[in-house]
Amino acid sequence: MVAKRIIPCLDIRDGQVVKGVNFVGIKEVGDAVEMARKYCRDGADELVFLDITATFEGRKTFASLVEKIALNIDIPFTVGGGISSLDDAARLLDSGADKISINSSAIARPALIDEIASRYGSQFVVVAIDALNCSIVTTHGGRKQTDKELFSWAKEAQERGAGEILFTSMDHDGTKAGYACEATAALCGSLRIPVIASGGAGNAGHIVEVLTKGRADAALAASIFHYGEVNISELKKELAGAGIPVRI
Repeated sequence: MVAKRIIPCLDIRDGQVVKGVNFVGIKEVGDAVEMARKYCRDGADELVFLDITATFEGRKTFASLVEKIALNIDIPFTVGGGISSLDDAARLLDSGADKISINSSAIARPALIDEIASRYGSQFVVVAIDALNCSIVTTHGGRKQTDKELFSWAKEAQERGAGEILFTSMDHDGTKAGYACEATAALCGSLRIPVIASGGAGNAGHIVEVLTKGRADAALAASIFHYGEVNISELKKELAGAGIPVRI
């Protein structure tokens, strides 16, 4: 049985890790490199680095910071934010990213998924989907609504070559009230590729729930790890005790 993954998320603004609720009320919580090192020591399976204002501000992700983080960790590392071309993807992969995550740019030009997957392979392409009401796909860090629907867009991304879907329920993000398990389970059941669940983790029980009832292949969280409310090593012991396959 394939092991479930625990993935801390580093939302980056101006080189610092930040966190908000429902994509607003952003506050700084720490240094990106130091936090990445800590999560690696604690037993995280992967890291996700999202430059959350790159697309909104019309700039590129900080490649120099990506390189610094990559030099300090030895686990897979996904980077997203401001990636709109093959050159952008190449620059980040050359800087040490193991995968790239695309969101707004993929919606604006879906062929970008095909292009990156064709050049580098589907295993390098994560399509992130931020959805309102577990239905309405948004862009630009949740600031703009689109005419795309969660399930149909996820299927299109899969067919175009995405290797994973990172699904964030905007209504649950930062609330610590639990993941959108019902929608996550339905999404997992409709796709052939792995789904990373994001948005709403408040305790270890929520992660157990999204990996079982929610059928997610991986659980992404931020606040509970950033503020020391849940320790990844202890979390994995709890998951193993619940019969969930994890790497310890």
